[in-house]
Amino acid sequence: MTSPRTTLSLVDTDPAELAVDAIVIGVHSQTGEQAATSGVAGTLLLASGAESIAAAFDGKLTETLALLGATGGPGEVIKLATLGTITAPVVAAVGLGPEPSGAAPNPETLRRAAGSVVRALAGASRVALALPLPDDADAPAALRAVAEGALLGAYRFAGYKTRPQPARREPVAEVLVAVPDATDSTAQAEVARATAVVGAVLTSRDWVNTAPNELRPPAFADAVADAAREAGLGVEVLDEAALREGGYGGIIAVGQGSEAPPRLVKLTYTPQGGGNGKRVALVGKGITFDTGGISIKPAQGMWEMKSDMAGAAAVGAAMLAVAALKPSVAVTGYLPMAENMPSGTSYRPGDVIKMYSGKKVEVLNTDAEGRMILADAIARACEDGTDYLFETSTLTGGQVISLGKKIAGVMGTPELCERVKTAGEATGEPAWPMPLPDDVRKGMDSDVADISQVNAGMDRAGHMLQGGVFLREFVTEDVAWAHIDIAGPGYHSGEPTGYWAKGGTGVPVRTLLHLVEDVAANG
Repeated sequence: MTSPRTTLSLVDTDPAELAVDAIVIGVHSQTGEQAATSGVAGTLLLASGAESIAAAFDGKLTETLALLGATGGPGEVIKLATLGTITAPVVAAVGLGPEPSGAAPNPETLRRAAGSVVRALAGASRVALALPLPDDADAPAALRAVAEGALLGAYRFAGYKTRPQPARREPVAEVLVAVPDATDSTAQAEVARATAVVGAVLTSRDWVNTAPNELRPPAFADAVADAAREAGLGVEVLDEAALREGGYGGIIAVGQGSEAPPRLVKLTYTPQGGGNGKRVALVGKGITFDTGGISIKPAQGMWEMKSDMAGAAAVGAAMLAVAALKPSVAVTGYLPMAENMPSGTSYRPGDVIKMYSGKKVEVLNTDAEGRMILADAIARACEDGTDYLFETSTLTGGQVISLGKKIAGVMGTPELCERVKTAGEATGEPAWPMPLPDDVRKGMDSDVADISQVNAGMDRAGHMLQGGVFLREFVTEDVAWAHIDIAGPGYHSGEPTGYWAKGGTGVPVRTLLHLVEDVAANG
């Protein structure tokens, strides 16, 4: 199921003269000290880009917005009827927070503001953004942020309603971004990139939001494979017979409890001319629904376990964007998929599973299933050959306990963890490096196998770290790797905020793409 897509283009027409349904401007909050210094009364300051709009209102725009309750707080949206003062019938002022000294707002502020205001203007067909864009070296990053935020904020999952919803306003169809020169090649390139990247994020969101009865492993594999072939990627899909014959014990074990059999999808991008010689592997967890298996989860909130394939959705979608962006580095995606169900054929606590790598794992908790399918995919990626391996998954509730709903946990090779952290800061998808303590690994020694699936002595303490320690066992020593736990940020159960809608977020598609481009540029 595909959600509606918003288009975005650049214009260099005076914003006051644009024939649109609404024109968006930015406003800053102003402290008393700033007001005393500037000599400007009131609590608001207009951001750059709104000059012609302010002139049309004879300098009374901020005063009027303040009377309507505007404070300039980040993401706040106040709408004002123009009554013919300018061409657009509505001015929408979006808060950007305090005015930064000597610089434009940081990209994430712009990204969230653009997302908030475009979502708030749902029902309008055509909207223009006259937000502050610097004219220096920071201009491309600012434009990228505005474009991404607008397109992400417009997202709405198509859903399954059988009757029209009178109160449901359609997403904005077209967004125009006001810039000094709409033909500038750098600006046009940023729009093209934002369109490709956001298209991938929205595809990831659609897959996560799809009802789990419609996206079981075979259907998910088909959806990813079809999209990948259309994008020009190489595609290999291993069905249950091929997985069993190939010795993918972890994937088979988790998937054997469901009547919908497991899959492993491999997607390959080969750059023209061989690229820079480096190879990147992306691995994503694809548990299309997680009941916990025999170690069954509590019923409350289990419906959100349709999102347990958010890692695979992110990797599959990121590969589609890689095909469009064409970085000069080889990239391969691995998406292990299974449905973790309780039945007479389910794997059990106490089972010993021979993994793809040859290691034998003692199962202590069938709800720690993600690491089982990821271990097989990681081992396959290392066998195929790679220099860098980035794996992402909604792996542990411990990530949410430790870092909350918006910050991913990252574990692995320290240098690569720092690169993930830097990429997260650049994209607005924060991640925080976590340790892999030796005592956690010692507690996973098994009496009967090479390693236990969890640390029974710690129970759920340090659960995020247990997941990382387990996965480390399946990465070969010559591969730099990072495990990105997105149990919190992969799915947003609250009300829409910034450029996040309710449901799948698409995290960490943009981080993965930033990392791929970083490796392409810097090795």
